[in-house]
Amino acid sequence: MLTTRQQHCLNGIGIRVWQTRPSAATKAEGFVAIAELQTPIIESLPSQTQAPIIAQPAVQATELKRYELNDWPQLEQAIQDCHNCELAKSCNRKVPGKGSKQADLMIIGEAPGHDEDLQGIPFVGRAGQLLNKILLAIQLDPESVYITNILKCRPPNNRDPHTDEVQACSQFLDAQIKLIQPKVILSVGRISAQNLLKDHSPLGKLRTKNHLLPGKNLPMLVTYHPAYLLRNPAEKAKVWHDMKALHKLLNDAQSHAEH
Repeated sequence: MLTTRQQHCLNGIGIRVWQTRPSAATKAEGFVAIAELQTPIIESLPSQTQAPIIAQPAVQATELKRYELNDWPQLEQAIQDCHNCELAKSCNRKVPGKGSKQADLMIIGEAPGHDEDLQGIPFVGRAGQLLNKILLAIQLDPESVYITNILKCRPPNNRDPHTDEVQACSQFLDAQIKLIQPKVILSVGRISAQNLLKDHSPLGKLRTKNHLLPGKNLPMLVTYHPAYLLRNPAEKAKVWHDMKALHKLLNDAQSHAEH
C-alpha cells in the first residue's frame, strides 16, 4: 500500500492513485502504486521531443583549457574560474550542482534557468519543487541524490545550448560522475538525454529504453524535465511510469552492490 506521504506527494504531482489488492510478490517489494492521469493523455508527442539536438553552430574554435579535477575543491573552483565559452560572461552565477556527494542516483538536466542563475543552485523554483515531490513519491529523499546540469552557466533567454558550450562543460560533468560514482543516472529533458547518449532520437523514444551511459557503463534512464511537466501536465502519467522503473533499477543496483 502507498504510504500517506507517498499519496500526498502523488497528489502534489497531479496524479490520482487507486490501489488494488497486492499480490504476494508485490507485497514483498513493498511498493504498490497504479497511477492514473487526471486528464486524458495526449498521444501526439510535443514538439520538444521532435526538434534536433543542436540548431545553432558552435561559435568558438579556440582550444579549451583543461583543469585539474581530482577532488571536489578543485572541481568547484575550476567551474567558478572557467571561461571556456561565452556563457561565463553573461551569466550571473555559476551553478555546479547540489545534493549528496555519495549519492546512488545522479540527476542531470539541461542548463540553469533564471532562478538558478540568480541563486547558483540547480532546480530551484517550481520545477525543483515538482522534482522533489516526484522523488518523494518513490521513497527517495531529495537530499540523498546529486543534481546537476550539462551546462553550469545559463544560456541567454534559456536558449538551447550550443555545441561548444556543451563541450566546454563536459570535463566538469565527467569529473562529477567520477567523484560521485553513482549507481544510476537519470537524465531529465531532451537536450540532456541527447547529449549524454549522443543520440538524436526524440525524447519519447529515448525514455522507453534502458541505457548505459557511453564510456561509463552506468545504467541510465530518461524522462521529461519537471519544467516541461509544468507546461504539459498530461505527460505526468508517463513520468510516473518512468519513476517506477527508476525505483526498481535503483533497488536492483543496490542489491547487486551488497552482494
